Amino acid sequence: MEPPGEKTGEAGGLHITPQLLKSRTGEFALESILLLKLRGLGLADLGCLGECLGLEWLDLSGNVLTQLGPLASLRQLTVLNVSNNRLTGLEPLAACENLQSLNAAGNLLATPGQLQCLAGLRCLEHLRLQDPLARLSNPLCASPTYRAIVQELLPGLKVIDGERVTGRGSELYQLCRDLDSSLHPSPSASPNSIATEAQPWVEPEYWESWPTRSSSILEEACRQFQNTLQECQDLDHQASDSLAQAQQALSPAGTTSSFVF
Repeated sequence: MEPPGEKTGEAGGLHITPQLLKSRTGEFALESILLLKLRGLGLADLGCLGECLGLEWLDLSGNVLTQLGPLASLRQLTVLNVSNNRLTGLEPLAACENLQSLNAAGNLLATPGQLQCLAGLRCLEHLRLQDPLARLSNPLCASPTYRAIVQELLPGLKVIDGERVTGRGSELYQLCRDLDSSLHPSPSASPNSIATEAQPWVEPEYWESWPTRSSSILEEACRQFQNTLQECQDLDHQASDSLAQAQQALSPAGTTSSFVF
């Protein structure tokens, strides 16, 4: 006997119904659902999921999905986890214009060309195609050059498989290098020499040591650096609050769970 609100599809596996979604979220209207966790339920058909027009975060990992058709109507979707399924294509995601993060590790994507559909997603910055810790991958990841090919195909990406793409998203790093070069210039440095790369760790009082001679350029760089650090701290607090709210919304009362992408 099937659990209430769950329907078995013709090819086996569960079929998403309005009753299933409402029972798991507590929302009366499907359009009101913003975050949805449907991990490891044996889902084979997304059913009415395309009616959740306000959906922003969606976890479909650990199911038996072979296609993502209904997701084409989710224009507000920003974070999607479809890892550990049976997907051979991602074409419907081409319509998810606000998608920022996609985890598709552990599927059946065989060639980089199957990612071509993501090329028009200007907001997409994070893409995961393999996860060694979870032992999830895709056939296309077997090529030693696949990451470079993916980066060329999707130049807007900042993070691939959890690793930052070289030369992107590094404004803070470049600012640190400029400050490091200004505060501690090399005696033998020439105008055409390449600056020494900043070290990962510095002394605790490092940023408290200001140059003895005033420099308007250096002062402006230091001011920007302090502002950037403050923005990072503010974003960290906001992210912590958002994650706590998401975890509380997605977890049954009295339990804790993770919502990792």
